[in-house]
Amino acid sequence: MCGRYAAAKDVASLVEEFEVARPPDERLPEDFNVAPSKKVYMVVDRPAEETVERQLRVAKWGLVPSWAKDPKIGNRMINARIETAAEKPAFRRAWAKRRCLLPADGYYEWYAGEGPKQPFFIHRPDGSSLAMAGLYEFWKDGEDWLVTTCVLTTSAPDALGQIHDRMPLLIPREHWAGWLDPEHPPVPEMAVPAMATGLEAYPVSTEVNNVRHNGPQLIEPMAAS
Repeated sequence: MCGRYAAAKDVASLVEEFEVARPPDERLPEDFNVAPSKKVYMVVDRPAEETVERQLRVAKWGLVPSWAKDPKIGNRMINARIETAAEKPAFRRAWAKRRCLLPADGYYEWYAGEGPKQPFFIHRPDGSSLAMAGLYEFWKDGEDWLVTTCVLTTSAPDALGQIHDRMPLLIPREHWAGWLDPEHPPVPEMAVPAMATGLEAYPVSTEVNNVRHNGPQLIEPMAAS
């Protein structure tokens, strides 16, 4: 699963990296300990006049289906399995038309060995963003709309699978436009566990276990004992 990640890049950097035409009105602070229920950036392709425009928007992490009676359902909808998202009632409408990319500097995963769980930070050594596949939804909240999102997960291969058997589904750049296209469902190749190679994983401090902790020290490699 994916239950925590780091997202510290500013809007200007994300606009350039993801070729965004419209930045968000709201700016989020850098966050090295993004947890469920927090606000996050998402990249979407949305209709604008007579064209489709790539936008950077803000959403709450924890998907609330449009038919939900209580938005608290989002607390347990932070991830969706790629294997079943197209059929599950909570995700299938978003799968069809509301797919997004969630930019991340990297994500945390916990290895369950013989002792206490050890957190690892998994990222790209060149500093480029992970384009995590996501779904998003709109939920009517009185006169306002609540925008929520979730991370799609897939099986983790080889070395990453030794830390945890699931990981975020990462969409390679050449498939971004197809994945975000609201008019057509994704082709199977986009849902294959891709870009697993080239990721670096190293242990970090257990300080990340507490969501109240934040700052760049959370992603620093743990000193060898």
